[in-house]
Amino acid sequence: MKISVDYPRCEGHGLCADQAPDVFSLDDDAELTYRFEGTEVPDEHQLAARAALNACPVAVLRVLS
Repeated sequence: MKISVDYPRCEGHGLCADQAPDVFSLDDDAELTYRFEGTEVPDEHQLAARAALNACPVAVLRVLS
């Protein structure tokens, strides 16, 4: 599974990082960091990544494949 992040729309709520801390994090400026940018999310992180997608209140995350 690949995930697309619409960075300009991200409001820095951090719910994705709460749900999937091994996949998403916020830096000191509350900017989103996506660990697997441009690659497949490893199987062991996919369940948490899907939870993060569902938790985002502004829907900046979406599954590409």
